[in-house]
Amino acid sequence: MHHAVAVALFPILLAGPVLAQDFNAAAPNAPGQQPAFPGQTRAPVLADAVPLARSVMAEGLEHPWGMAELPDGSWLLTERPGRMRLLYVDGYLSDPISGLPDLDNRGQGGLLDVIVADDFAETRRLWWSFSEARPMWRSIVQNLRRARATRTAVATGILSADGTAIEDAQVIFRQDPAWHTLGHYGSRLVLDGRGGLFVTTGDREEVESAQLAQSADNQIGKVVRIDLATGQAELWSLGHRNLQSAALGPDGALWTVEHGPQGGDELNRPEQGKNYGWPVISYGQNYSGDPLAEGLTAQDGMEQPVYYWDPVIAPSGMDFYDGAMFPEWQGDALIGGLAGMALVRLRIEDGRVTGEARHFQDMARIRDVEVASDGAIMLLTDDPEGQMIRVTRGQ
Repeated sequence: MHHAVAVALFPILLAGPVLAQDFNAAAPNAPGQQPAFPGQTRAPVLADAVPLARSVMAEGLEHPWGMAELPDGSWLLTERPGRMRLLYVDGYLSDPISGLPDLDNRGQGGLLDVIVADDFAETRRLWWSFSEARPMWRSIVQNLRRARATRTAVATGILSADGTAIEDAQVIFRQDPAWHTLGHYGSRLVLDGRGGLFVTTGDREEVESAQLAQSADNQIGKVVRIDLATGQAELWSLGHRNLQSAALGPDGALWTVEHGPQGGDELNRPEQGKNYGWPVISYGQNYSGDPLAEGLTAQDGMEQPVYYWDPVIAPSGMDFYDGAMFPEWQGDALIGGLAGMALVRLRIEDGRVTGEARHFQDMARIRDVEVASDGAIMLLTDDPEGQMIRVTRGQ
């Protein structure tokens, strides 16, 4: 059996000041494309003298995906194969928490994001996303090719007082339709502060399913908002590829970062009812090197990204810095880079990106990013032997 190991209070590893970096010098995958406005890509490199230190809080995690801090300073962690654990403030990493509904962990699926209610101290309520298999008999009856189809799902429940079990677990959202592929589940969860829960979904990684991202009659390639009082799920925005980064910004609005194809990762500020273009327009290209669709990067009725990357960073996890430990970074977006293997930081002013930095380059594939209540920055590294890392101010 796979065992995770907590290693709180490990010796701190120091990282020096952020110096000028050469990530903007990399050749784009789609060199013939041009940004729609100045600063939409390759923003000036942010160089500052903030020393960083990192310490490993837990290791031996099997493809960790999401994390959420509890009021007492402990953390809920998810592992994609299907385990949710508690990392206590004393460094103890619990056995898997029981009571989660069945999931399908093939491909990119499994147990994904987790968040807790603002009033968790009183209610102990949490939500988590996962990939769920549609009942086999229904899949076979409808289409043998899509037997064992899966979908992005969201559940809620109560964490028991002793932290060992989820009580009264209920699935509150199931992506419609389910699909036979095993990728692009999206799955980030964000409470909107107004009684709603944002859920991001992906296009399910197939040409046929990607076309559904342009239709308002399904939940593939969408941002969905669930009214937590009524349980009603409504379409928020459409035309997305695979949204694995999402957070509320300092402006109170939802911000997302989605995976592009070969090039074309996008930072967006999705607004209700608007179309963000996938797969009709993109600042990327097919993995074969051929143009995507007609090679369009803009079209009437479709929104431009606030910012895009080519080459990609492969974004996953996102938070906006709000804390006392790094006052110089107040309001900056912090994004995990999988292919980028870095903590990506964006300075955003008046709705536009004015600078970018990449910290801990080549350290690991960063799957999730959260700002702790004390201002530290928490990272999850995606690996068969993944880690939870705490970033603090160095000397």
